[in-house]
Amino acid sequence: MQLSVYRGRFAPSPTGSLHLGSLVTAVASYLEARIHNGEWLVRIEDVDSTRVIPDSSRQILHALESLGMDWDGEVVYQSQRHTAYQTTLTKLNKNGLIYPCACSRREIADSAMRGVEGPVYSGSCRNGLPSNHADRPHALRVKTENSQIEFVDNLQGKVHQCVESEIGDFVLRRADGIYTYQLAVVVDDAWQGITHVVRGADLLHSTPRQIYLQKLLGYKTPAYLHLPVVVNKQGEKLSKQTQAAPIDLTKPLPQLVATLRFLGQNPPDELVEGDINSFWQWALAHWQAEKIPKGSHFINEP
Repeated sequence: MQLSVYRGRFAPSPTGSLHLGSLVTAVASYLEARIHNGEWLVRIEDVDSTRVIPDSSRQILHALESLGMDWDGEVVYQSQRHTAYQTTLTKLNKNGLIYPCACSRREIADSAMRGVEGPVYSGSCRNGLPSNHADRPHALRVKTENSQIEFVDNLQGKVHQCVESEIGDFVLRRADGIYTYQLAVVVDDAWQGITHVVRGADLLHSTPRQIYLQKLLGYKTPAYLHLPVVVNKQGEKLSKQTQAAPIDLTKPLPQLVATLRFLGQNPPDELVEGDINSFWQWALAHWQAEKIPKGSHFINEP
């Protein structure tokens, strides 16, 4: 089957109901795909089973349908993709690119430099597990030498990161056997033929790691656009942990209009009095990604 020139996706984690923070990503990724006459896929990122809230996936999909956001193809669940992730690890291992690590978080923190997202792993298990760690459960890390990564984000501009010194050898499979987000997202984006990734700027520093893995695996690198993150009045990212309220599906239009305004668009007040179809007609006719602000900020909730 021939792929469209533009293939985007919305990939929520089922850790709770759809809230305004995730709605921003859904709306922006949907509009970017549709104005480019592209496909918009939905992927449920439930690879970390320890964080999944029962019934969240169904609630999220129901919310998207209720908000008039139709997706292309079947919904993909990462929990059903474990064979693909293990096959990828086997390939990397065959090429000598990954190694077991049995260091605890405390050991890493005590011996590490600080990077962009916390301690930078020192590589103490690169040449084999220490004898006193041999019986511990172990994670699998990827080697990151000579890994200066640069890319141009379609909103945030030029980004560069030396993965080795700013992140260190990063984990692809945890010691408890769970495949990590970094591995799963790279494998799935390639498998689904994703050409454009629209997501929150909280994942901006993850992107160099993903590009590094794409290069190791011979995958194409998608175009990236990292959106401003929605924060509450305390400056915290909206999430289940910060008690973000679910989208009120009985009154969707005020929330959709507020989402467009957060994204720098200028929808007229009368859209709130219309219906879902008229909202999307206006949004598709007037969407301008270049108007999206770069920085995280508070959303004026309806």
